[in-house]
Amino acid sequence: MKAFVVAAISRSVRTLKHHPILNRVALHALHPAMKGKHKMTATADSLWFMTAHLLIRLKQSDNTEGLSIIEHRMAKDFAPPLHVHHQESETFVILEGRFRFQRDGEVIEADVGDTIHLPKNCVHGFRVVSDYGRCLTITNGPFEDMVRAAARPAATDELPEQTPPTLEQQQALAQICSAHAIDLLGPPIA
Repeated sequence: MKAFVVAAISRSVRTLKHHPILNRVALHALHPAMKGKHKMTATADSLWFMTAHLLIRLKQSDNTEGLSIIEHRMAKDFAPPLHVHHQESETFVILEGRFRFQRDGEVIEADVGDTIHLPKNCVHGFRVVSDYGRCLTITNGPFEDMVRAAARPAATDELPEQTPPTLEQQQALAQICSAHAIDLLGPPIA
């Protein structure tokens, strides 16, 4: 199993090392020697979003390409509502754990080192199926602004309290998403 994980990480590192921005951000997060060394203190770039802890690794405002790279740390069964992004694609790089994605009705299982690309206007969702999951999302549209609008500053480097959202929180998230060209279409995938 360890050989598989090392091979998967190496495959992702080879893929990412040729991109000038991704190589600086993702290689740091992927490299096995960096395990446990990527902690941040609670800052404006360390956010609690739903029940996940997000670290904004590259802000759109910090590069001319308008890329945003966000590290997501999530507990088992974290799953956003089924949704669609109308102004951007979304690419996931799996750093830890196992994920289940649904892309336009197709179910995809993803493990460490896998990359899942979700083009704009595709209906999608995901679920963390392992005890813990960590991934990068790479976007170039309003997703980062939506996250900032819906999140709150992280009080610690840990995950926030794992409680289901209230009806009011669900409605607020739907309104924030809609204002950022993201439509929530249904419950999270199983």
